[in-house]
Amino acid sequence: MHTSNLIAYAAPIFTFLILCEFLYGYFRNKNNYRLNDTFTSLSLGMISRFPSYLRLGVQGLIYAWIYQSFNFGLLNSYDAYVWVIAFVLYDLSYYWLHRCHHEIKILWASHVVHHHGEEFNLSTALRQTGTDFLFKWIFYCPLLFLGVPPEIFVTVAALNLIYQFWVHTEHIDRLGIIDYILVTPSNHRIHHAQNKEYVDANYGGVFIIWDRIFGTFIDERKDLKPVYGTSKPLRSWNPFWANFEVWVEMIKDSWRTKKWSDKVKVWFSRPKWRPEDVSKKYPIVKNDMAVFHKYDPEINLTSKIFAFSQLIFGSSFSMIIFFNFALLSYLDLFLVGFVITSTLVFASFLFENNFYGYYFELIRSVIVLFLISLGNLNYLQEVLIAHSLISMLICSYVIMFNRKRIAETIEAG
Repeated sequence: MHTSNLIAYAAPIFTFLILCEFLYGYFRNKNNYRLNDTFTSLSLGMISRFPSYLRLGVQGLIYAWIYQSFNFGLLNSYDAYVWVIAFVLYDLSYYWLHRCHHEIKILWASHVVHHHGEEFNLSTALRQTGTDFLFKWIFYCPLLFLGVPPEIFVTVAALNLIYQFWVHTEHIDRLGIIDYILVTPSNHRIHHAQNKEYVDANYGGVFIIWDRIFGTFIDERKDLKPVYGTSKPLRSWNPFWANFEVWVEMIKDSWRTKKWSDKVKVWFSRPKWRPEDVSKKYPIVKNDMAVFHKYDPEINLTSKIFAFSQLIFGSSFSMIIFFNFALLSYLDLFLVGFVITSTLVFASFLFENNFYGYYFELIRSVIVLFLISLGNLNYLQEVLIAHSLISMLICSYVIMFNRKRIAETIEAG
């Protein structure tokens, strides 16, 4: 059971609305889009879909087992009231999942990617994790125990996620009484802020009433503009590193600390906690809000155009896969997942002004030409061949005519 079909149909609408928001902000002199930030948001969104396509994790098996063996049958119908109750209960479950994401470090590790963005716009909604499949299923098991039919469960899950898209914007102000009942842009801006006055609040997905009931609601202040991002900045546009940065930090801290109890506590503590001996020896630099600057390295026009073209290819190819993934074999899905992920990761190097990205892309293109012979992608195979050949030509040209720049990059590295 997964929500891929509805999300796939919503994806073109999301893309259109992102473009509309960009144009609105641009012509109103309120633009809050940067190519590098948007690149990473969209890249993370594309990559996040592949674990479900590859059926990674155990959630599907466990959901089926619970529904078949431990179904109390209390909501085992397709009546309208079941749809309403399922929708409300799913959002209540989401609230506790989301709250635990911010209170337990191992869960924060799979959620932090959504908060790395230092801009707040509709593309931020697509900044999704690729590792959430490991734990989130636990919080939704009660709906299966109650007997919510799989079709209803999948639908309300997709609707809950789709609803959350529109609340990621700075262009919609307060909405009166709606702010007291539903999650709105005003409420959700607080959730993404790193200001100490705003952190750890407003966890609801659709209904903000859960935060009001459980004491985690904070209202947006007119005198305090939210500053977006995480207090420990990622300082990278690499979508792969964004997914695993906190995991790596936890592994290092667990290995380095001398106390055995702390080796375990690292994984289940609050996100900001670290073993005392480790934090002293290996301090982490966090943002100074008094002199905060967004991560925005300058890059040349060639790298910017090439990286943007890779984003366009990845987005277009992903859209094709989203609508046709049921027709592809497991091996084919693995291959296209590798192609899209590696394309976006190596393009992200260019946004960091790292010329190694051209070398990696050149090698990646050669590998892809070999790998696609293993699958059965039909017309998609021709698309991948064409893309790989074009990338090889561009990278070869850039490398040949920028040897001095590349030498300086290598020397500096």
